[in-house]
Amino acid sequence: MLQASDVWFGYVDTQPVLRGVSVDVPSGSIVGILGPNGSGKTTLLRILAGTRQPQRGHVTFDGAPLTRFSRSALARRMAVVPQETQLAFDYTAGEVAMMGRYAHLGAFEIEGPGDIAAIDATLGSTGTLHLKDRTFATLSGGEKQRVIIASALAQIDPSGILLLDEPTASLDLRYQVEIADLLRRLHRERNVSIVISTHDLALAGALCHWLVLLRNGAVIASGQTDDVFTRDNIRTVYEVDADIIYPQSAARVVIPIRRGRD
Repeated sequence: MLQASDVWFGYVDTQPVLRGVSVDVPSGSIVGILGPNGSGKTTLLRILAGTRQPQRGHVTFDGAPLTRFSRSALARRMAVVPQETQLAFDYTAGEVAMMGRYAHLGAFEIEGPGDIAAIDATLGSTGTLHLKDRTFATLSGGEKQRVIIASALAQIDPSGILLLDEPTASLDLRYQVEIADLLRRLHRERNVSIVISTHDLALAGALCHWLVLLRNGAVIASGQTDDVFTRDNIRTVYEVDADIIYPQSAARVVIPIRRGRD
């Protein structure tokens, strides 16, 4: 289990971005972090990943502080999928996926047959093996995202965690559905734990088992999705009145009605 306990964090000369945030990521779960712009979602994701250090509080993985893990050991346990990936050179999709294997290589060690088999497996699991020799820059937005997820899967051990920052942002509706279906299938087939920072209430409502709602750096509600995904909580966090419907084709759909009034 990945846990953040009473985490505080602020950038230089700013008010705290996170204020006493506590989050649990149970093994084998899908956890969504939701909130408006400036609520601290991305900062919390970075702290969970160990790329930012809390100024107060602590983060543990299976009971051990993240600070006790070496960079390579932590990379084998957790992988971050950023909102957008910019590369300096014209790498192929296969080379991008192979970047996920660096955490498993020693100093000056080159990739071997096992690493090639690993990326072929993860490219296959994300439906991108046929793109292996294509230049990454020539791929569509959805294809790029799936290749980056393949690289992250190649990086982590079977018991690892994927942390995704706005995985459906800037994608059209078709690719949003594809990414949601992919994450659902990866969770089912590989039992990978997933943490998603997102503005997409439909994605969170359909995919996540647990939700954390943030506003102004504080947790407004946290728990199982059915308990947290309520009209009152949405109004408190987003200042919007909304209806929540439960169609057969999705778990939950939020329909904004009007700006919330006091």
